[in-house]
Amino acid sequence: MDLTGAEHGKDFALFDAQGQQRSVKDFAGNVVVVFFGYTQCPDVCPTTLQELVEAKALLGPLGERLKGVFITVDPERDTPEVLQAYTQAFSPDFVGLSGTPDQIAEVARSFKVFYKKVPGSTPNSYTIDHSAGMYMYDTQGQLRVYHRYGQGAQALATDAKLLLGLADK
Repeated sequence: MDLTGAEHGKDFALFDAQGQQRSVKDFAGNVVVVFFGYTQCPDVCPTTLQELVEAKALLGPLGERLKGVFITVDPERDTPEVLQAYTQAFSPDFVGLSGTPDQIAEVARSFKVFYKKVPGSTPNSYTIDHSAGMYMYDTQGQLRVYHRYGQGAQALATDAKLLLGLADK
């Protein structure tokens, strides 16, 4: 879905595993894909990140210019170290971001992302219902595309090529 000119999802200001505040401008010159989720997600999150890995592979050497940013909606369990280990298990250049619950809620609202804790049988066995789409930014840091869950790696790679200005190459 083309989001060019959308008023939502303009940017994010959250923290990586080293405590450095990151935003879309930190990835200038690359296509950035932002996804909201949590590391204990049983299905949507790992399959989405794997799709992104496959899209990078389909791009060949250009895959280096496709960057994944995973924003946790579970800061209670997703410590910076957990986020880093999780994202880098998929790709060494993926970045996991977190913040306070209020900071994450603010960024999620700015992207129109829904998430809600679903209690489990014990206090730490909860799950989180959440939106499952990916947001793609062009090399200038402008939000351009929304990918629904399950559209596949080929669709991501095709859009990444378009955003890199290499559709005909």
